[in-house]
Amino acid sequence: MDQGFESSRPAEPGRLATAPEATRVNSHRRDRSRTPQNSQGTPQGNRGLRIPALGQLFLILALQAVLSLRLIKADTAFQDEALYLWAGHREIAHLLHGVPVPPFPTYFSGAPVIYPLFGALTDSIGGLSAARILSLLFMLGATGLLWSSARLLYGEVAAFFAAALFALAGPTLHLGSFATYDAMSVFGVALSAWCVVKASKGRSAPSAHEQPGGTGWIIAAGLILALANATAYSIALFDPVVILLAFITSASRANPRLALRRGLTLFIVLVVPLGLGVLIGGSYYRTGINNTTIQRAPGPDSALAIFADSWFWTGVIAVIALIGVLISLSRRPWTAMSWLPLLATGALLLVPAEQASLHTTASLNKHGTMGAWFAAIAAGFAIDAFIALSGTSRAKTITIGACVIALAFPAEIGIAQARTFATEWPDSSSFTAILGPLVDNSSGRVLAEDPSIAEYYLKAGSQWQRWSGTRNIILPSGKSTGGPSQSAGVVGSGNAGVFAVFIQEGYFSLVALNYADTTALDQKIHADLTHNHRYHIIDVIPYGPQHGTYVIWRYEPRR
Repeated sequence: MDQGFESSRPAEPGRLATAPEATRVNSHRRDRSRTPQNSQGTPQGNRGLRIPALGQLFLILALQAVLSLRLIKADTAFQDEALYLWAGHREIAHLLHGVPVPPFPTYFSGAPVIYPLFGALTDSIGGLSAARILSLLFMLGATGLLWSSARLLYGEVAAFFAAALFALAGPTLHLGSFATYDAMSVFGVALSAWCVVKASKGRSAPSAHEQPGGTGWIIAAGLILALANATAYSIALFDPVVILLAFITSASRANPRLALRRGLTLFIVLVVPLGLGVLIGGSYYRTGINNTTIQRAPGPDSALAIFADSWFWTGVIAVIALIGVLISLSRRPWTAMSWLPLLATGALLLVPAEQASLHTTASLNKHGTMGAWFAAIAAGFAIDAFIALSGTSRAKTITIGACVIALAFPAEIGIAQARTFATEWPDSSSFTAILGPLVDNSSGRVLAEDPSIAEYYLKAGSQWQRWSGTRNIILPSGKSTGGPSQSAGVVGSGNAGVFAVFIQEGYFSLVALNYADTTALDQKIHADLTHNHRYHIIDVIPYGPQHGTYVIWRYEPRR
């Protein structure tokens, strides 16, 4: 295998090396210590990539940025984007002025004081586009960390193709133009994994004693991983992957006892701040974690449909990563690093397996992005191993060129998928343009199906006590009638009987329904409004071919 190094002639037996010879040998050893190592611990060369390493990374990041930036203005805010950004503004107002806020921790799937604050700050600077660009920066950071991690583990060729496959994936491009906590949590786990890899790249340790700097990297990895868990509770699914990564990479360079110690240290540093955070957060946070993560409501989707969707979004990376697993396990003797491609590829199955147990495809394309990040490492290793079989340097250069050209296939798939993700919800411009004046010219309460869009875009959205959704009703005190129940016939909708009482009393000045999200409840509310002669339809707004229309009712007591 061409490693890009010339052999150093050792001193002849029976005589000491001369000073020049000793200098050359020591210099050669220093050069080897700075060169990325492959799975067997031997140096890994460039093998024909003529562009400098940082230049390769820059090209990948530039392409990823351009493809995601094309989607920044593809549509108005998605419901989740609007909710998190609006909540961030409310939290900032609470911190600065003591303004009351809704009980966000009880129904958010991440701590409302982390990503929503960052998102709202950028939204204040440049609106929704700026908030989406913040997500792009996080995803670019995740790609850069993937490139650096794969380079430390397998060399520059593996790093290039691992980063390219991840950067061109549809879910990656989508999250780079999507203002939710997902991009920030992916970046956090990626940074934690990178710290773990850095911890293993110190001087080999034949004893069980920790090497200088190793403990620091592991502690940093644990703290960053805890922050990522708090940003998005669902990302905790990948905590075991990072801990096993710490063990495998350390065991390949040090005594197994040290590897176990590092894994245990990472686990403790992760669990302690999370436990303290839950205790400080109190019952609100425990309720939110339980409802959104631990005991999520099941859906109607089959396991086969869930795995089929996951395969559609990450199948290219999965196939190449599986080849990497076969290559790694076929090599003898087995080492700790032999199992790394298997661990990385297995991470790709965690999200679809978890969501198959819940029978839901909700957010599958977003949550599965983290698994693709790990699997891309195994895919990069597989491509590097394939290129190594080419023989001569010229043949390797040709093979690298062919592999680069072949990236056009996953790029085409990823671009199409990202475009679909970014336009799968309706444009809300006409809805907010019509509803806005109606809300601004009244001081009454509003019932809107999924009110987060209107609250985010409209000035009256800051008056959150006025707004209720079809999951619960906000009382004058700011408290709600309770969380969603399943008694209305649709999981996640509110109680039809409770809504009927409030409608009969004329509690809402305006009601806006589109019969798409909580359909069964909407139809019952529609019947209650029809039988109440004080409510009248004043406008019907088209809301996209797949999302029906918004029907707006107004309370008119004089009529």
